[in-house]
Amino acid sequence: MSTYKHLLVAVDFYEQCEDIINKAKALATIYDAKLSILHVVDNLPTFDPGYGADLAFNMDLTAELMDSSKKRLAVLANTHQIPANCVWLEMGSPKAEIVRIADENEVDLIVVGSHGRHGLALLLGSTANGVLHHANCDVLAVRLKAD
Repeated sequence: MSTYKHLLVAVDFYEQCEDIINKAKALATIYDAKLSILHVVDNLPTFDPGYGADLAFNMDLTAELMDSSKKRLAVLANTHQIPANCVWLEMGSPKAEIVRIADENEVDLIVVGSHGRHGLALLLGSTANGVLHHANCDVLAVRLKAD
């Protein structure tokens, strides 16, 4: 069995993200491994006034989401004693960004939550499934309980 040296936990800020982080922390302790944390803000559709979409507010939603995510990620990292150089906030496709960050930082285990979706959500795919099929390292999908 291989020894993990660098674990990356990908979080989505839902209530159960603490369960995922705690599982990753326990594994990092067992393997005496470095633990990093990542949140990816999903790409937002752009609004083109040519399509008739009138926005009642004038704000940069992307900047607001990134700022809010940065603050929440900092709180999680601080709470779980993850150093700033092991914290990433990215924007894009969560599946692609998680795999990219893992590759660029020599991560050997990615820890993600899995909601165990069925039906249409299963056909469309999930972040955990996408990471599992594209990662160049091991992936642990932590089963999340239905709300």
